[in-house]
Amino acid sequence: MSTSAPTCVFSDMAAPAATGGHAVDRFVEIGSLTKVVTGTALTRMAAAGLLSWDDPIERRLPAAPATGITLLHLARHTSGLPRLPPGRLPRRDPYAAFDRPALDRLLPRLDTLVTRPPGEAEEYSNLGYAVLGAALTAVSGTTYEELVTEHVLNPLGITEVTARPDPARRLTAPGFLGRPRRPWTMDGAILPAGGLWATPRAAADLVVRLLLERRLGDPAPSWQTSGPLRWHNGATRHASLFAGATDDGRWALVHRLNGAPDDTDRMGVELLRQPRTAR
Repeated sequence: MSTSAPTCVFSDMAAPAATGGHAVDRFVEIGSLTKVVTGTALTRMAAAGLLSWDDPIERRLPAAPATGITLLHLARHTSGLPRLPPGRLPRRDPYAAFDRPALDRLLPRLDTLVTRPPGEAEEYSNLGYAVLGAALTAVSGTTYEELVTEHVLNPLGITEVTARPDPARRLTAPGFLGRPRRPWTMDGAILPAGGLWATPRAAADLVVRLLLERRLGDPAPSWQTSGPLRWHNGATRHASLFAGATDDGRWALVHRLNGAPDDTDRMGVELLRQPRTAR
């Protein structure tokens, strides 16, 4: 069984690095960095007058009951919805059965899933972002990929982001005898929460163009904040990512295969702590 952790690192203090075959032009899972793309689509659609941050979800998804949850609550993880869809999720491929029909069956009983009043506290919710993605696609009348391409990727000039990359260009974690490990199925209802793939160079472009260059305006509420740092991480079955930038222009992206997510986060934070004279 392989225990190696091929790593790709980008930052303003280090040249792009690829080790263990972690090529920067092959598609990797970016996990919850997908939420930044979804949240940015929300901000762009609100700026264009297609919807309002404060729209209750039942306005955009009529099957949902009145809960007081708004689109902004979903984006900020303050909806009161739990982290995961209800029920037992199979460990091997937890989101495979959570397709759009499954989400549609869930919508009418969202009020029974809320654990606290909307806006009261933050609770990270993949389910919330699945609902947010469904609301945005309902407004746009398109697929999720078409939605984010129109409102986020094309305006940023980024092309190497997709939910379904060519298998020949996918880079997955090595397993027993070097055979590629099977990734989770995340192109169903959970896609807006964590199902996108990108080349590492495209993921780095997302960080720089959204956080530093501000090409699409103020950063989306999907980003986490810690003092001067805006960041987001992501983890799937065998991949982990950290992306962040500071107010003084430092930025970093770390993507790892077969590496512990906490270690990936520490690597990213350590890069951002390095003095600029280390370049």
